[in-house]
Amino acid sequence: MHILFTGGSSFTGMWFVKALAEAGHKVTATLLHPESSYEDIRKNRVLLLKEFAKVIENCPFGSPEFIQLIKNTKPDLLCHHAADVTDYKSPHFDYLKATQNNTHNIEKIIDELQQVGCNKIIITGTVFEQGEGIGSDDLRAFSPYGLSKGLSFEIFKYFCSIKNCLLGKFVIPNPFGPYEEERFTTYLIKTWAAGKSATLSFPLYIRDNIHVSLLAKAYQKFSENLSPQYLQTNPSGYAESQQKFTERFANEIKARTSLPCLLEIKEQNDFPEPLIRINSQPINIEESEWNEKNAWDELVTYYRKTHNIK
Repeated sequence: MHILFTGGSSFTGMWFVKALAEAGHKVTATLLHPESSYEDIRKNRVLLLKEFAKVIENCPFGSPEFIQLIKNTKPDLLCHHAADVTDYKSPHFDYLKATQNNTHNIEKIIDELQQVGCNKIIITGTVFEQGEGIGSDDLRAFSPYGLSKGLSFEIFKYFCSIKNCLLGKFVIPNPFGPYEEERFTTYLIKTWAAGKSATLSFPLYIRDNIHVSLLAKAYQKFSENLSPQYLQTNPSGYAESQQKFTERFANEIKARTSLPCLLEIKEQNDFPEPLIRINSQPINIEESEWNEKNAWDELVTYYRKTHNIK
């Protein structure tokens, strides 16, 4: 297939494009900004992205440039992975503005896709949006950002329905792996590389952590098999308490490095987030053409380069 992909400079986006390209698909990936404006880890991802896709700079979703790109490339599938994530952790995140940016010109986009013979769209969702996954607290959105993702999907769903366009939804849990921004697993490795003990303050939360390379395999398979009978997937990885996952992570790093990987587990009495939120479809690893040991090895190889560990 020829795939038009938005959001390729993101952590998961770069991995998804890589998996699609390695499976033999032609990918055109759009960037919101000029390539020269990207820095640090995102710049590294853009450089890798260029190895797997034709990259188009300055091409925001729904812009005249994006509409023209559809006409020029005539894709077989649109993968809309991009989302407005500006200050996404803030309780004051502008969910209405983000929803507008995520869905800008959606009617025109569907019309143009259908004009060139494309009638398939995949939108990326998150387990942290309203109504997704398995969990507690009535499956409310975790945050205004999660709310914006859910609202964006509903808008896509409405217009794809009235225009008879096939819409698939790929729901992401909590990926980790090489080229990730500084999140929890990065905190762990930085702390251990500095010879310190890492602190786990919320050990009781049940979350769904997944190797990004396995998630990318699932995305590739979903893209290839999208059909009226297969319109959504909620792939699951290590669905377990944060304490169990952190201990798993520590054991895998310790087995491959000289780091002691010390942990301090705090007693959790505060629950500002829902206790449980996980995806509902464990991936069959034997059918995924993916190797768990290799994924851990790859992660440690990456950490050796980025954090100077032995």
